[in-house]
Amino acid sequence: MKSDLRNSRMPSVFRVKTRQADHGDIRRPVFLVRNICAERKSRAFFDLGFGMLGLGSIEMTCCSVKRPIILLLLILAGSVLVACDRQEAELPAVAEKRVVKDDLGRAVRLPETVTRAVSLAPSITEMVFAAGAGDRLVGVTSYCDYPAAAKNIQKVGDTQSPNIEAIIAVRPQLILVSTASQLEAFATALEGQSAAVFVVDISKLDDVPDRLRRLGQIFGTGERADLAAIEIEQRIAAVERRPRPERPPRVLLQISEADLFTIGRDSFITELVERAGGASVTAEIPGGYPKLNKETALALDPEVIILSDSSDNRNPNDAMKNSSAVRSGRVYRVNADILSRPGPRLADALEQLATLFRQEPAGN
Repeated sequence: MKSDLRNSRMPSVFRVKTRQADHGDIRRPVFLVRNICAERKSRAFFDLGFGMLGLGSIEMTCCSVKRPIILLLLILAGSVLVACDRQEAELPAVAEKRVVKDDLGRAVRLPETVTRAVSLAPSITEMVFAAGAGDRLVGVTSYCDYPAAAKNIQKVGDTQSPNIEAIIAVRPQLILVSTASQLEAFATALEGQSAAVFVVDISKLDDVPDRLRRLGQIFGTGERADLAAIEIEQRIAAVERRPRPERPPRVLLQISEADLFTIGRDSFITELVERAGGASVTAEIPGGYPKLNKETALALDPEVIILSDSSDNRNPNDAMKNSSAVRSGRVYRVNADILSRPGPRLADALEQLATLFRQEPAGN
């Protein structure tokens, strides 16, 4: 090795070239420098000792020269030792990893500090901001529009069809996906990249504060995340302390007017309706978001209709025109985003539904 460590100005990451018997020239990584430096240190002491012995043989004839040469040898050896110590101090540390389980039970290895993350669901984006880590997001979907700051983050495609190249381009350490919006095959494809893929799946109201705390753990914003979680828990408890009618109203939540999609047994919104004091008339229908036929809709006869407010869902389906809800004027619109995104704003939806369910019919 010919490089002079005394005058080294090499960066902390470099490669050294050496020869290995029967294998020609090979390149070895920077971590060998420690051994090389150790060898240099030993050699410096050896050379110093050898010089001292050599001087002994000419002590009688070169006495006047001995002290300057010894001093020079000491300076040279010291320079080698200082250079080696400096080089060792500049060696890059190996990034520490930690293991956190996601909502599929997978053990995901994460960096100790996560500073670059991508969210592939609007609900997750809202959760990350609520947990105090919105500034760590470097990529979100085109649907991620809340809070307002999310609109300024680089878009990497939509929820179901994100752009893998765009995701890689923003160099994330962590990619947050939702099992409600991403296929398992897509998550597997992302695992082939250098970033960790972490699944956040919220299936019930109480999952929201729990996942906020977990995101706080991931991003190192535990105090902020815990405050947000406590606030949501308190709001949920306050709603459940409200006086309830003797019999909960029969509720139909309509997602789309033309095709009459609603919520089924597996939707988190079904639990939300119940926690707010209502009884979903579709709670026993299998699936998350079933489509009702006209005959089924007529037979349900809800007392309250909640419209998930959007441009294509402004009025009850025609099958509901003679229902108790329409006749009594108990048809209400609730912002579609706070109902459909399983995140911090579910507390808003819970409070609004609880208020609506306690309203008297317009005819009374």
